[in-house]
Amino acid sequence: MTSVFDLAPDGPVVPVLVIEDAADAVPLARALVAGGLPLIEVTLRTPAALDAVRAIAAEVPEAVVGAGTVVSAAGVADAVAAGARFLVSPGWTGRLISAMRDSGVPFLPGVSTASEVVALLEEDVTDMKFFPAEAAGGVPYLRSLAGPLPRARFCPTGGIAPASAPAYLALPNVGCVGGSWMLPPDALATRDWARVEALARDAATLGQGLSR
Repeated sequence: MTSVFDLAPDGPVVPVLVIEDAADAVPLARALVAGGLPLIEVTLRTPAALDAVRAIAAEVPEAVVGAGTVVSAAGVADAVAAGARFLVSPGWTGRLISAMRDSGVPFLPGVSTASEVVALLEEDVTDMKFFPAEAAGGVPYLRSLAGPLPRARFCPTGGIAPASAPAYLALPNVGCVGGSWMLPPDALATRDWARVEALARDAATLGQGLSR
């Protein structure tokens, strides 16, 4: 199965979207793609989320849209049916991993402890979301996992900002980071897509020149 990290290898940052109005999904996705962030996670936290995934999948072919906050087998099925090309969860259970694996699309189950990482490696799952990144130990914690658990690769999400993202991206076991700083609430409220595009363009440069 393709890795999430291979879907957009030149995009170091995954925008994490909470969409309240599905009508905003397409212009928002177009702004992010234009800014150089084609890998987009739409969280399943609102009634509009699945319609947003569906709209982006249908109307923004340059985007690689996925679904986040996937916490059940039903959520997996709904997300894939809507057109999600990858899945992200804040945590995991055996049943959820089975559903994600059976879906046929790449996935990132969430972890925050070494024991959870080991348990996933036993299941031959090597790509993971580290969440909540800053609260769970941040860069020092992930650096400490690289030695004993070199097979695990992470997308840290949760509390990451432009100032901290480069330190995460420099780690050998980090494939990308997730965040929402390029989606400020006031820009979304006024539908200032040009500002979102500019912030996305800045975010897309954060991994450049880093030695892994």
